[in-house]
Amino acid sequence: MKRILTRTSCILAILVSLCAGALAGDPGIPIPFASTAHQVSDQTRGFMLIYNIYTSSATNPSQQNTRINLTNTSDQFAVSVHLFFVDGATCSISDRYVCLTPNQTTTFLASEQDPGTTGYLVAVATGSDGEPAPFDFLMGDAFVKFENGFFGNLGAEAVPAGLVPFISVSNDGTLFALLVTGMPRVLAVDNIGSRGDGNETLLVVNGVGGVFTIAPTTVGSLFGILYDDQESAHSWTSAGGCQLVTQLSNNFPRTAPRFDVVIPAGQTGWMKFWSTSTVNNSPISTSADARALLGAVFQRNPNSGLSSGAFQGARNLHKLRVTSAPFEFNGQEMGAAPQSFTNLMRGRHSISEISLSNITIFVFPIFPPNCGFVDSDRVG
Repeated sequence: MKRILTRTSCILAILVSLCAGALAGDPGIPIPFASTAHQVSDQTRGFMLIYNIYTSSATNPSQQNTRINLTNTSDQFAVSVHLFFVDGATCSISDRYVCLTPNQTTTFLASEQDPGTTGYLVAVATGSDGEPAPFDFLMGDAFVKFENGFFGNLGAEAVPAGLVPFISVSNDGTLFALLVTGMPRVLAVDNIGSRGDGNETLLVVNGVGGVFTIAPTTVGSLFGILYDDQESAHSWTSAGGCQLVTQLSNNFPRTAPRFDVVIPAGQTGWMKFWSTSTVNNSPISTSADARALLGAVFQRNPNSGLSSGAFQGARNLHKLRVTSAPFEFNGQEMGAAPQSFTNLMRGRHSISEISLSNITIFVFPIFPPNCGFVDSDRVG
């Protein structure tokens, strides 16, 4: 018995020493770059971030505004981040750079950067030359509040470098095109509350990709299915520009019977939808490509402080299906290592060498930031 107790004491001592050593660094283990589950997500990091919505009022920013947060999680490398502010109504674009040292975070208000505008924001990590960098260390979020009472905090959707099989640089060196696989194709709104119970739902849908010197890709024509809690399906169609922002009601989605009949008081529902429009990326692909979407949903209920079953807040939309599977290059998935992105980028593949289907293309301008950072030969 004494020998058993001695052995147990030794084991406990070893465990305590291991725990003490583990506390010296961050807890847990890093998400592996080699994961085949690379996907767009608001729960991870990436080299490109998409903030699904920002808004501000030019006359009343205290009531309608967005606090945007951006963080460089690398403890070794600084990064230049090119921000593109997309006006959801007009598709017009404005841009600026943000410079982040290792472990630095920055916060700014939409009213300070793009007052009186509702749209979405794209942030891309670049090198000192203004070209994209496979820097999977960016994360962010946006706290959004509207004058009409909707509010919530939304994580930025991170695009990992493993989803980018190729980039192409224009002949004059002023533009680069990111060819991204696996972007969201079918989105879903989970647990839609009844308006009869005081619930109001605000839907945000963004077209993803496009030319950020002219206009991003629009939402296009939508086809969706609204389900009640008895599994009955009700289809609907609609259309949107660069961004669709609308409340769910008897006017949208237009179903037969109407929304309030499908989801009456005391019941809930859900819906899924996708764009039936395609994007003609010729000559990069031989056929029209599926259109990628991202979005969010806000919910408000004036009884949230009085009823145990009434809630308010926001969340990004669920992603049910993607445009394409991870692309393979020389028999290896592009998510195998961030160095793949670096090698292909430096190889400067021309458009004539590329033949992919169902890809999402982002075209950005190239001009150097004023950050003064020196690029590292190895990021990862």
